Amino acid sequence: MYLKTVPLCVLALLVIILPTESFAANYEAFFGRYVGSTVGEEPKRDIKVTIKPSERGFNVTWSTKSTRTDGKIKDSRFSINFRSSRQQNVFGSAMGKNMFGHEKPLDPLKGDPYVWAIVDGKTMTVNSLLINENGGYEIQTYKRTLVDGGMSLEYSRVRNGEVLKKIRGQMKKVK
Repeated sequence: MYLKTVPLCVLALLVIILPTESFAANYEAFFGRYVGSTVGEEPKRDIKVTIKPSERGFNVTWSTKSTRTDGKIKDSRFSINFRSSRQQNVFGSAMGKNMFGHEKPLDPLKGDPYVWAIVDGKTMTVNSLLINENGGYEIQTYKRTLVDGGMSLEYSRVRNGEVLKKIRGQMKKVK
């Protein structure tokens, strides 16, 4: 009886230890560089995103460039590594380092964003949760969906349940 339970324990341990590689293929379809602009918004914003492999998962780098009404140019850039989690198709950000130098998510209770990605078919959603000093929250959501020749973007910003902004965009795959 002891010999029959050992293989089950080993199998259970492998299921717990090896999830990082087993879900890799579901994000590979997004790899590439995409360039475009917002739709239905004036002035339009230039939007770019690059999704590529990283050491233990994938990296999403994106930028938005817009001209404000006063003529100033706003250029925002972000780059985040994501790693598999124990939940299929859910990926945790690896934006900070723990005391051993391993990547980990940041802590939203310290004012940092908590960021995670979800891959559902042809859509990759990146969520960023911020908790303010009063305990309220803001969540920014970037839904990027693969379409013929590129990618569409749906962005939303919600604070304490109130929708503050919604933006749509279209991008072409350039690499």
